[in-house]
Amino acid sequence: MSSLLTTEQVTQFDADGYLFIEDLLDAEETRLLQEACRADAVLQKHAMAVRDAEGRRTNLSLWNHPGDDIYGTIARSERIVDATEQLLGDEVYHYHSKLSAKQPKVGGAWEWHQDYGYWYRNGCLFPDMLSVFIAVDRCTQENGCMQVLRGSHRMGRIDHGFEGEQTGADLERVNECLKRFELVYCEMEPGTALFFHSNLLHRSDANLSDNPRWGLICCYNARHNNPVYEHHHPQYTPLEKVPDSAIKAIGARPTQAAQRFLAQEEDNTSRRLEIDA
Repeated sequence: MSSLLTTEQVTQFDADGYLFIEDLLDAEETRLLQEACRADAVLQKHAMAVRDAEGRRTNLSLWNHPGDDIYGTIARSERIVDATEQLLGDEVYHYHSKLSAKQPKVGGAWEWHQDYGYWYRNGCLFPDMLSVFIAVDRCTQENGCMQVLRGSHRMGRIDHGFEGEQTGADLERVNECLKRFELVYCEMEPGTALFFHSNLLHRSDANLSDNPRWGLICCYNARHNNPVYEHHHPQYTPLEKVPDSAIKAIGARPTQAAQRFLAQEEDNTSRRLEIDA
């Protein structure tokens, strides 16, 4: 396991629940990712339209297993996987990845939530999971960048359910959290990555600007946290890491036609939340 992260960075992640890595992708790698995203007809064809309470939508393409394309190569790259294993203290596997595309003027908001608020219901016994948000575009307050509550992961899991037309964390508990934890706007340049804990409270506003806000999100689970029952995301599946040089070698290769995407009706976590509500 390479030591991409310093001891100080690991300590910071443990305390804050998140960690910025500027230029995780260099300028050329970022350009290749942007080129692939914009021209990827397969990815765009399989995007789900996830609407917020105001009817604005975010296009979300989600897949479980990393493919033979630039997205899968990034998700399997040593720099990301090794850093994730440092932060979780175990071998990790690819839980799923998604491309979140907030288009100008119409890109929707996300309510306050914890990823483990959903993943717990998939049979994951521990919150030993994290996500890596990689900025495809410049992320700003104006175009709906992520917001996090620093240190909120230390509270543990909050109950989640339906609030109006959206699913999110219990609003009474969230309102108390807003009094106690620092609100951080995660403004990021393209190629910057945000590693964040599965119990970190986060949200984002709608994109009312003239600029897109796209992000590639790679999610990982620790091997020891293999879900106790099968669901719509994978059980432990060994992850074949690739050298960092593979990103430029693969180039702007888009999604292959054989890639399988998750459809909204296959998301049994949301169905269980709806039944509970």
